[in-house]
Amino acid sequence: MAQDSLFEKVIPIDIEKEVKKSFLEYSMSVIVSRALPDVRDGLKPVHRRILYALHEQGMTHDKPHKKSANIVGEVMGKYHPHGDAAIYQTMVKLAQEFAMRYPLVDGHGNFGSIDGDAAAAMRYTESRMSRIAAELLKDIDKDTVDWRPNYDESREEPQVLPARIPNLLLNGSAGIAVGMATNIPPHNLREIVKGIKEYIDNPDITIEELMQSIPGPDFPTGGILEARGIRQAYETGRGTIRTRARYEIEEKKGGKFSIVVTEIPYQVNKARLVEKIAELVRDKKVEGIVDLRDESDRKGIRIVIELRKDVNVNVILNKLFRHTQMEDSFGIIMLSLVNGEPRILNLKEMIQYYVEHRQEVINRRTTYELNLAKNRKHILEGLKIALDNLDEIINLIRNSRDRENARGELQSRFNLSEIQANAILDMRLVQLTGLERSKVENEYEEVLLRIADYEDILARPERVLSMIKEDLDDIEKRYGDNRRTEISQEESSYEEEDFIDDHEVVITLSNRGYVKRQPLDTYRSQKRGGKGVSATTIRAEDFAHDVLVTSALATLLFFTNQGRVFTTRAFQIPESSRQAKGMPLVNFLELRPGEKVTTIVGAREFNREHHLLMVTKKGIIKKTALKAFQNVRKSGLIAVNLREDDELVGVIRVKTGSKVMIANSRGISIMFDEKQVRSMGRTAAGVKAINLSKDDYVVGLDRYREGADVLLVTEKGYGKRTALSEFKLQNRGGKGLKAIEITRRNGKLVAFQIVSKEDELVILTSEGNIIRLEVEDISQQKRYSRGVLLMRLPEEDRIVGVARFKIEKEED
Repeated sequence: MAQDSLFEKVIPIDIEKEVKKSFLEYSMSVIVSRALPDVRDGLKPVHRRILYALHEQGMTHDKPHKKSANIVGEVMGKYHPHGDAAIYQTMVKLAQEFAMRYPLVDGHGNFGSIDGDAAAAMRYTESRMSRIAAELLKDIDKDTVDWRPNYDESREEPQVLPARIPNLLLNGSAGIAVGMATNIPPHNLREIVKGIKEYIDNPDITIEELMQSIPGPDFPTGGILEARGIRQAYETGRGTIRTRARYEIEEKKGGKFSIVVTEIPYQVNKARLVEKIAELVRDKKVEGIVDLRDESDRKGIRIVIELRKDVNVNVILNKLFRHTQMEDSFGIIMLSLVNGEPRILNLKEMIQYYVEHRQEVINRRTTYELNLAKNRKHILEGLKIALDNLDEIINLIRNSRDRENARGELQSRFNLSEIQANAILDMRLVQLTGLERSKVENEYEEVLLRIADYEDILARPERVLSMIKEDLDDIEKRYGDNRRTEISQEESSYEEEDFIDDHEVVITLSNRGYVKRQPLDTYRSQKRGGKGVSATTIRAEDFAHDVLVTSALATLLFFTNQGRVFTTRAFQIPESSRQAKGMPLVNFLELRPGEKVTTIVGAREFNREHHLLMVTKKGIIKKTALKAFQNVRKSGLIAVNLREDDELVGVIRVKTGSKVMIANSRGISIMFDEKQVRSMGRTAAGVKAINLSKDDYVVGLDRYREGADVLLVTEKGYGKRTALSEFKLQNRGGKGLKAIEITRRNGKLVAFQIVSKEDELVILTSEGNIIRLEVEDISQQKRYSRGVLLMRLPEEDRIVGVARFKIEKEED
């Protein structure tokens, strides 16, 4: 029977509906009562309760600090029935200067650090309200805000604070609710005050106009803020902005440099930042850092990053910005509670709701003070009646049985209210003197003026707005400070080349189409006659046949035997060791069957003044503007239309007034002015450069340089320098002059360059050996001589390529 009655009390519930209902209630509780700030005072309930408890305890900025445990207990016991740790952590953040732009709690003791160190236990630290926090509670006792019962209805707490300062914009707020989050950045007080005043003067002001006064957030940790993204965030309430660390570059002894970081982005943990930099150095993701120290102290942040002498400071900085929180993003979501409902607001709306709140506060305060003044006026009117009928009132009181009887007699005899009668009965004898009588009359006149003033305020909204502006002026005068975060118009949209140190590299191309990149300093300079350093490990049927010394940031133009051109950046070619054969060009270029790259040209800038001169194996030359090759599609472009059985053998860059020299395999050369070749389009075929004999072919071309020599190298390792003065200027298309004596001993001419004494050379062989020579170590001889031995070669090896190091820096 008892069991049956038990089942009668069971209420069947649809679990889906119950879960929905319960989760919705939980969500709204989190949104309204925990995670989101009120647009009016910028505080969440826990913040508001901490500040109100401090106010109630009298722990203001002008009173001694008290134990933090005291205020935590007060908040937990009376207003916020949650964990003491959560309350204390909230109070700690309110006191941290690196977390709050304008701290609301004045902490004494260890309140944590920017390195992520936790604060000391609340029994050790002391707290009180900060000076500016008092402005949030000013006039709270003048019926300026609504109140509600606390959790156990034993007392009341404010639903919102009067907020004489625009706290939500000044200190920002961050919180994660259910299905929504807020992340409002802090701002500079002077700028916000100026913006609010401009809104009061012109409610139709645009956000663009507001941004003249409020250019962007102002973080407590300073740093540099990109302007991009700010406007979108202010207009829509959502956006992302980038902040960067502030740094200085200090020069040390010996030409070394150090990067000194003095400010870091907001909410970045300094200790973790230093650890990340050390990790990048350890993993060799950032090379060139030799020492890393954190020299921060009470005066501020100082992270010292010492660099190796030979590194590019800007490249290191770009890598640090890319891979660490020296550059960080701040996602703005300006979500707050408006009339108890979460709303995303733009900048103008946030200012609008704050001004409306202040209008309500001032109106309620004025109404409260008006009522006080009217009450005082009523009492003063009774006192004046008493003073005017002093003798009669004294007799009446003297003859009364008790206070109750005296009050009744006064009310009936002089038509007084109970309040007035009590005031007369409470008068002291001293108030009967003439001086005191005049004080009552003066006070009465003053109260009448105050009442008139209060009624005028309530009747004229423009006066309320004027009072808001006066309050803002006073706040700015008391608490205004300079902006800490610099707003930069530059955008840090890094290109890949920003992370590349600009240095000279050797680009090596093999006969079978393998390409690789190596630093120039891989090869040490040797004397002539040396055996060379192995440059690559290759198959017997392959050999290295072209080399280019250029900048790592240069654009490489790959000209093929079929007269097409492709481009890529030098740093995009994988860096390889000396022994590696490199990567197949088909990985980078869309080559046709039977097509191979024969010439590489490096170009840092595509200048309108410069042209490319192309010469073919059969002596055809063509001139095309370098600009025509700036945008080469992935599938390549036609560089020159070749005749049957011809191929491209050489390409150089020239400008107006350049003289060009061409040499063929029999050691014959010709020199003429570049203007003898008119500029043509990419698809043109070209004109004759030199008259060739049967079985003869062009080995290359170069540009005349004043005071330079002609360097000629034969296939069996012989070479020489010959003064350019021995070669006269001729007309294009002639047979040319002998440049070197060709014999069975030295072999056919395979390469020539126009060089200066300070130049250095890289010579490559078909077996993949490479030697680096000083030009001044090569003998200078006459045109008809056969040269001297430059490199000892095995019987089966041959010279296949020569490159000059100092190619007038980007072939300028």
